[in-house]
Amino acid sequence: MARVYLLANVLPGKDVSIRDTMRGIKGVVNADVVTGHYDIIAVIEAENTSEIFDKILKKIRLIKGINRTETFVAVE
Repeated sequence: MARVYLLANVLPGKDVSIRDTMRGIKGVVNADVVTGHYDIIAVIEAENTSEIFDKILKKIRLIKGINRTETFVAVE
């Protein structure tokens, strides 16, 4: 099982709706609105990192209001 932590910057006022949209995507284990340099942190899991990156590029990055994402791959 692969896991990544995705940190996102979003448009002002869009954080809660984007978080809720992320939570509805299969493989997103959790997504929270946070304070600091990023607006949302999400945990995504799948069988391998290719599946995760496919999901990020084809679903998450297309959510309107996301300005930027940064992805951290968990290592065992």
